[in-house]
Amino acid sequence: MTNMRVSVAAISLAVLAGCAGMQQSGGKPELMIVGNDDKVSWNEAGKTVFLPPGKDMVSVIDIGTDPLSPRIVANLPLMNSIFGPPVNLAITPDEGLALVANSMDWTRDGAGWKPVPDNKLYVIDLRANPPKLIDTVTVGKQPSGMSINRAGSLALIANRSDNSISVLRIAGNKVTLIDTVAMGEQVAHVVFTPDGKRALAGKFPGHKVALLEVNGEKVTYAKHDIPVGLWPYNLDVTPDGKLALTADNGNSGSADGHVDTVTVIDLEAVPARVIDKVVVGDAPEGFAISPTGKLAVALLLKGTNAAKSAWFHHRNATVVALKIDGKKVTRTNEVDVRGLPEGVVFSNDGRYIYVGNFMDSDISILRVDGDQIVNTGKSLALPGHPASMRGRTR
Repeated sequence: MTNMRVSVAAISLAVLAGCAGMQQSGGKPELMIVGNDDKVSWNEAGKTVFLPPGKDMVSVIDIGTDPLSPRIVANLPLMNSIFGPPVNLAITPDEGLALVANSMDWTRDGAGWKPVPDNKLYVIDLRANPPKLIDTVTVGKQPSGMSINRAGSLALIANRSDNSISVLRIAGNKVTLIDTVAMGEQVAHVVFTPDGKRALAGKFPGHKVALLEVNGEKVTYAKHDIPVGLWPYNLDVTPDGKLALTADNGNSGSADGHVDTVTVIDLEAVPARVIDKVVVGDAPEGFAISPTGKLAVALLLKGTNAAKSAWFHHRNATVVALKIDGKKVTRTNEVDVRGLPEGVVFSNDGRYIYVGNFMDSDISILRVDGDQIVNTGKSLALPGHPASMRGRTR
């Protein structure tokens, strides 16, 4: 949500149902992971409250068997944090592994608690019955937004306190740090292009996107930056690799009542360049492009965690739909969800959208209807507050 995330004191596994239980009648199982943070809340004056650690969980959820009734497969007691982009976790294309970056540790601060940067990446075996933690990898300081390439062989992680990007090799169940790329300033998130030959990193306080070259396992930053909107927190690339879209948060991780944008970058142009900015509303944070490439959604915070007396405070937040037609991106409609939506995931077929509502400890289920979105009214209760969400890498 802003600048942080958290570490694990002791790891035990609480399983609600084994993977074998996913083989029900209906659709094919399809996994999503959710990082739940129960250490942070806000009071009525909008002040952040830090609570004792020990209740965080990473939930493994089947959204494929019955898209309108997702089912929690397992809960792993791993720390997670709302401080940072809600993309600090990822699933390999074959759904064999989940990677979860733990950007912030939780430490004593007098009689209370406070977050400090961590450097851990947790590796979860999703094929195990039940899913289990199999490794912990040391990466950069305050690891945040991350992505895996389509080949499932390489992962990149934006390290916010180190101003760097970690490069990790994925070979079977083994994940290894093989390089660190200096970025010169803070990066919040990083994504691969579909062909795996380039990557884009959001320079959050610099209001830019950096272009990286990827040659096998060698990742190089050639100092080519693209100016985008204010505070680019999240970004994604269309499945055809022609466009990149950035969610420009506008106020360093918080709502302020003023409208903000989604920036459109033409990746086919030489050099790649901004071709449009689409006004979406107050504080887009969670962001994703459909696997169909025809729709994107931006989650607007809208002051749902601000002081109740603030002029821009709202009880509920909204999701804005963006139609993608070639290289033209246009705003279509907007629907309500609940308080402080963070992560967002499309189903593999692009028909459903899952939105994690931090304040309400649940997931709203939306349906795609052409270039519009509809709130189905259905939701899934969670064992904690959803701070981050990710589906399978496509």
